[in-house]
Amino acid sequence: MSNSAAPTAQALPARASASGPASAQCIVRQADGVHADATAPRPVLLAAIDAILLQNRYFASLDHAALTRALYGHGSGRPRAARGEAVVRLADDILPFPPARRALYRAIRIADGQAEYYFEPVFVPGPDGVEQPVLLDLDEFIADMWVKGIRFGLDVEAVRGAIASRATGRIVVARQLAPCPGEDARVVEVSNDLHRSDAPRQLANGKLDLMRFQNRFPQVQRGTRLLRKCAPVAGKPGVDLSGTVLAPALPVDLDLAQWSGPGTAVERVGDGEFVVALQDGFLQVEPGGTRVSVGDRIVSHEGVSARTTGNLQLEGDYEEFGEVQENRVVEGGSITVHADVYGHIASRGGLVRLGRNLMGGSVRNADGPIHVLGVAAGATIQSVNGEVTLQRAENCTISGAAVTVEEAVNCDIVADAVRVTRAEGCAIAARRVHIGHAAPRGHSEMRVFVLRPDCARIDQAMAMIRERIAQFGRLAAQRRAAMQEVARQPDVASYVKLAGRVRKGELLLTPEQQPAFKKLGAGVAPALKQMSALSQEAREIEAEQGAGMEVLARLETQRAQHGGEVAVEVLAIGGELRVRALDIAPDARAAYTLPLRELKALLHEGGSGAGELLFAGAAGSFGWTGPGA
Repeated sequence: MSNSAAPTAQALPARASASGPASAQCIVRQADGVHADATAPRPVLLAAIDAILLQNRYFASLDHAALTRALYGHGSGRPRAARGEAVVRLADDILPFPPARRALYRAIRIADGQAEYYFEPVFVPGPDGVEQPVLLDLDEFIADMWVKGIRFGLDVEAVRGAIASRATGRIVVARQLAPCPGEDARVVEVSNDLHRSDAPRQLANGKLDLMRFQNRFPQVQRGTRLLRKCAPVAGKPGVDLSGTVLAPALPVDLDLAQWSGPGTAVERVGDGEFVVALQDGFLQVEPGGTRVSVGDRIVSHEGVSARTTGNLQLEGDYEEFGEVQENRVVEGGSITVHADVYGHIASRGGLVRLGRNLMGGSVRNADGPIHVLGVAAGATIQSVNGEVTLQRAENCTISGAAVTVEEAVNCDIVADAVRVTRAEGCAIAARRVHIGHAAPRGHSEMRVFVLRPDCARIDQAMAMIRERIAQFGRLAAQRRAAMQEVARQPDVASYVKLAGRVRKGELLLTPEQQPAFKKLGAGVAPALKQMSALSQEAREIEAEQGAGMEVLARLETQRAQHGGEVAVEVLAIGGELRVRALDIAPDARAAYTLPLRELKALLHEGGSGAGELLFAGAAGSFGWTGPGA
């Protein structure tokens, strides 16, 4: 409401334009107040307000919230329907703003997006020339601020309170509306399969295995949606004190392809953008990155310990970049470990590759090679059907179809073929042994055992079977000769020849000839029966002979496998060395597949003084080649 000291303006005619033709369409003064067309474009409405307030007029009893709402879309003012048009009632009236009253309003200070006004007592000259105190007027204040550039964010209640309290001081009378930031694009998980379960695994009997986790390495199925992109959300604009729109910062978008690794793809469908698995396999997330991949092997960077993984029993291949700690067990297919191994590796088949050291643990492969690129110390390395390759081994037990070691110290080695560049204090047993340099080590002797298959029983069995096959041959020949003797009899030969032509249709017997043919057949019937019996006996004998030949072929193959060349070669001897030949049963289990205890017994308990001594010396070199015993 206007201050009582303000001059009273003469009312404008109804529906008269507040200012010129442009504003005539959006601001009009009616009998019940001043109204604005809320549907008018913002520049037109803003020009109409300017035309009023810049001509030393102001709105009496202004609904400032409604004005802010109409101009900038902010505030609590709501348009109401009137005469079918969307209009807003802004004020009671439009009144003149006398210069004497405008002089009461001080300058403002604008900084950091807000405006401050210093409120103090104001005076006007009285009739007697004595200054009299007066109050500022809220509507006049709003109009004056508009002229001074404050067109948005005015704190009407703060100004009203300051005027009413007549207090002196500087207060913030207006604040700009900062733009509301939007939301950057983000990626969310859409599959529960992405999460591991580190709960203890429950056994079939209901007990918990505290050394194994339920689902340390999640598996996903082909077509599973793994990640979904949430599109960026635009922010809301703000408004500064002058009414200028402040645009919000643009939200950051992302390319979902950067989250898609091998085995996955980006799928764009109607309900969104997703990273989808292209195959069944194990889910992997790059360390320190965002890409997810699905592969047929597990890749881990956390190591194997009671804290990180527990013992692992895996169906697929496994690759580990961290350490395998003591007493931890890793079971799987092909297994690769790039760090040190202190625990136990067990492969069902495939390549086992240790990139660094094997310290006090064990490596076993049921069907495949083992490669250790670092040092193996105090460990057990055993490949049932594959090659073992080591750089340096100390105090290890090593077995495999073939074993290759650059340097072996105090090791027990059993294989079909062994090749060691330098061996010290070792016990080595194989059919073929090659050592570059051999020497004892401290109190440990250097011993080599050539495993020579004992094929005497096979040779004896082969000789017996050959004799039996020869007997069967002679018997079969006797039966065939007896058959030929019977067949040469005149009546038998004539009947056999004639009966053959009759069966083939080459000869047709007349009714007069048939009785004679039957009489001839009856006469040679005993001879034909004898020939049939001899033929049956010959076939049975030849079948026995064929079976014997098959057995002989198997024995010959076995003899060739086990009775091949055995050899030992030591290029340089640097101390006491003993080489013995041990005869082994050719059909026995391969020595390198024996359990650990039996390997030890072969090398230390039964082998010390057994077998034929081939060499005993402390210098020079030694080579020996021989067939199976």
